Amino acid sequence: MVTRRGASSMGCLVTLLLFVAALYYGVNIGEVFFRYYRLLDEMQTQAQLAPSLDDGTIRRRIQAAAQDIGLPAEAQQIRIARRASPREIVIETEYGETVTLPLFKHTFTFHPKASQPL
Repeated sequence: MVTRRGASSMGCLVTLLLFVAALYYGVNIGEVFFRYYRLLDEMQTQAQLAPSLDDGTIRRRIQAAAQDIGLPAEAQQIRIARRASPREIVIETEYGETVTLPLFKHTFTFHPKASQPL
């Protein structure tokens, strides 16, 4: 007959608890970075289209995307610069997002920037 002490199942529960906690934290923190990359992608797309668009149109499109993504209002303060030498457009913004989780509170600061030759 085999006797089971229960130590094995306790180790399994601890491992499962750690896995679920890591997954919970990872999803919540990963969501912040996912939104950042969505905004950066939109900025790069608009930079590629810049030769045929004016700055106001580019700004409105990026602001609308930032709002759709659910970014804070400060992310909608887009700076657009068209440089003569070298001929390029630079689109950038700066914003912070605070993640509050049990035993963890951190403000992530992002500086998305896209540049493209004109």
